[in-house]
Amino acid sequence: MQKIKKVLIPEADLKRRVKELAEEINRDFRGETVTFICILSGASVFFADLIREVDLDVRFEFMSVSSYGAGTVSSGEVKILKDVNHPIAGQNVIIVEDIIDSGCTLSYLKRVLEQRDPKSIKICTILDKPSRRKVEFTGDYVGFEIPDEFVIGYGLDFDGRYRNLKDVCVLELTED
Repeated sequence: MQKIKKVLIPEADLKRRVKELAEEINRDFRGETVTFICILSGASVFFADLIREVDLDVRFEFMSVSSYGAGTVSSGEVKILKDVNHPIAGQNVIIVEDIIDSGCTLSYLKRVLEQRDPKSIKICTILDKPSRRKVEFTGDYVGFEIPDEFVIGYGLDFDGRYRNLKDVCVLELTED
């Protein structure tokens, strides 16, 4: 059984930073309509908190992509499991993700969505782990840069568990 090693980012810090990210988005897109695409399932908690702080004309879309399976390291193979329901051509799009790790998933997803001719496309993530990059990739709105540790909570999971934790925590990986 895995245990929580430590709290990396407490709930209060997450709430504060989410408000700051929303303020940046509000400023950058004032007077515009924005389509937010939530990447399921990990970004769902962050997405819900963020979107309630955004004061714009917004639309929601949801996508499900996978590159992890049940492991702790990206497989490198990206699969779109659920696509958006409506066209994004001519729209301002913000992809909302839980974490940028290797960069492979978001790099692939951004290329796919750019082919659909949006007006703009930005990436908003609560966590960024640049030490794990396999491709050059940066987010446009980044909550926290974190060290190379396996994190859970605030929507992030280990094998489907721990998403409901209010803090971002480091998981102590043990062999069972």
